[in-house]
Amino acid sequence: MKIHYSPGPVETNRLGTDELRDAFLISGLFRPGEVHAHYTDLDRMIVGGAMPNPGAPLLLPQAKATGTDYFLERREIGILNTGGAGVIKVGSETYELNTLDCLYIGKGEREVSLEAAASPADGAAPTQFYFISTPAHAKYPTALLRRADVKAAPIGDVTKANRRTILKYIHPDGVKSCQLVLGFTEFEPGSLWNTMPSHTHSRRTEIYMYFDLGDQMVVHLMGEPAKTRHLIVRDREVVLSPSWSIHSGAGTGSYRFVWAMGGDNQIFSDMDAVPMSALK
Repeated sequence: MKIHYSPGPVETNRLGTDELRDAFLISGLFRPGEVHAHYTDLDRMIVGGAMPNPGAPLLLPQAKATGTDYFLERREIGILNTGGAGVIKVGSETYELNTLDCLYIGKGEREVSLEAAASPADGAAPTQFYFISTPAHAKYPTALLRRADVKAAPIGDVTKANRRTILKYIHPDGVKSCQLVLGFTEFEPGSLWNTMPSHTHSRRTEIYMYFDLGDQMVVHLMGEPAKTRHLIVRDREVVLSPSWSIHSGAGTGSYRFVWAMGGDNQIFSDMDAVPMSALK
């Protein structure tokens, strides 16, 4: 696990392209047969990816960074399967996850195993588990949510190229957690802008993971509203968004992105709107 420190707004405005990418963009989470994670100083959220090979389970990372005997001793985690079929074992329980299924695991679970499907179909996509973890002071039960059971919430305007659907997995009215909120967004044909008009979260950190981009890219806008910066983001790359930064983007093709938040509350609509006229 890599410890990831983020600069503040004043320092961010002085960063060059490579320095900006090092500070706010995470690549290489998905590597065959490996699990990789970044421990951030943003609300102490951990972001990671696991790509187990058939017959070779992977475990959640153990590291000095958490200061605990095991990963979930004082943490909770949401795991979204962005690849082919896989299996997660939590203690004596086994959960089978198909593409875009999500498993929430509450604090205190010592044994968690991430596995590929025992007999993957010919030509099936490899299992790719994406996970976000936040500190937790209370325990909530492990819960599996199927993609087909998630209520879709359309938002945006096709005339502004931002018509999209928000799918909420872990939130107060869905799978309950201590502080983690997680879901993903997908777009209607011809719509490419995400989170526009933009906003900030003064009370929460947000982390994006763009996926299903293929060989296309997203131009992700970040920074203070009147001093915006940008990142070129490829498939399955992660953007860290501090509470003071906007987080919007436009793709050169279709894509999805996972959003996850941790902080003072779980109110999805708690955001500080930024007028379009204020962006520079």
